Amino acid sequence: MADVFDCTDNSQLLAGTRTARQAIGRGELIVMPTDTVYGVAADAFSPEAVQRLLDAKGRGRQSPPPVLIPNTDTLAALAAEVVAPVHALAEAFWPGALTIITRANPLLSWDLGETGGTVALRIPDQPLAIELLRETGPLAVSSANLTGEPAARTAAAAQDMLGDAIAVYLEAGESGADGVASTIVDATGLTEAGGEIRILRQGGVSREAIAELLPQVVFGE
Repeated sequence: MADVFDCTDNSQLLAGTRTARQAIGRGELIVMPTDTVYGVAADAFSPEAVQRLLDAKGRGRQSPPPVLIPNTDTLAALAAEVVAPVHALAEAFWPGALTIITRANPLLSWDLGETGGTVALRIPDQPLAIELLRETGPLAVSSANLTGEPAARTAAAAQDMLGDAIAVYLEAGESGADGVASTIVDATGLTEAGGEIRILRQGGVSREAIAELLPQVVFGE
């Protein structure tokens, strides 16, 4: 039986985050709020937990989950290199609805699936999520839904789909993004001078905003 905590109630907030942190430490899954939609989260450095996440959603290893991080210092630790345009994207749009795919630090010991040596990173603009990430470290997080179903905007909606595959549900009310997910950009082609960026999914950050920030960058298809 999953534990469910109403984190809008201060009396449940502390117990909820503590229980969620303990579940992550045991390699279990939690559902947590983000600034876009609710996410199902696992310890990014536990291959077994990441596989459990993929299984819960009905996804294969060819669809590796993004990794949520608490700060830009973690970006520098997880990425092979942070070139100037990537740093600019992070400074401008994090915390927020932009997921940046970059080359992963080859020294990291993790298995997120068939990533091709890349990692998709984001800092969510959600205080509860940030606080939890500070305590747990990087979390592999994918939208809290079964593959093919709409992304959950509440923990209750996520529970209807995922049930007891999740150890802990953290409810913080309806997400404020109207179901809009993050924009995903492939930044592996960026260089110090500019290079190329590709938008893989349009979401909360527009192409126009990225183009205005990085006028030296070419957009690929």
